[in-house]
Amino acid sequence: MEDTFSSLATYGYIGLFLYSFGGGFIALLGAGVLSYMGKMDITTSIAVAFTANAMGDMMLFYMARYQKTMMMEGLRKHRRKLALSHIMMKKYGSWIILIQKFIYGIKTLIPIAIGLTKYDFKKFAILNLFSAAIWALVVGLGSYYSGKPLMQLAGLIGDKPWIAPIILLVMGASLWFYLEQATKKKVRK
Repeated sequence: MEDTFSSLATYGYIGLFLYSFGGGFIALLGAGVLSYMGKMDITTSIAVAFTANAMGDMMLFYMARYQKTMMMEGLRKHRRKLALSHIMMKKYGSWIILIQKFIYGIKTLIPIAIGLTKYDFKKFAILNLFSAAIWALVVGLGSYYSGKPLMQLAGLIGDKPWIAPIILLVMGASLWFYLEQATKKKVRK
């Protein structure tokens, strides 16, 4: 067990960077708990997650803006979710850049959807940096200060391993159900 923690302390920041480049919620949550345990540094973890998350969204925006044909080929199966992202952009305006950081399932689609529009890159970059900072602070510090209950939950799951698949199944099914309902074709009367 001690070897695992020393490996996480050694390679944890690299893993956190790579995972945060595409999202990072779970990795930052884990880094916060490890920081609570004294195995990682919370300030460094938040800085790494912030940097990677901001860079990842800016890269998605840039690729959608300047590599539209390549991006659209990859998104062919996700046209409805992309349309939902456009609707959310119109409904929430610039706030969607902050909101999307906290919602799994649309996190990668929103920067792509914004990149496909004529939204100003400088404005997106500023709002994205601000949003990534808020996200990293909320998730990082939240998991750090919730370290003890999260460790107790991990201990409970370790004692009763059948709980983890149930939790993952319920969370995955809920996300799938939401996205199916939100992107379902509406029958016009």
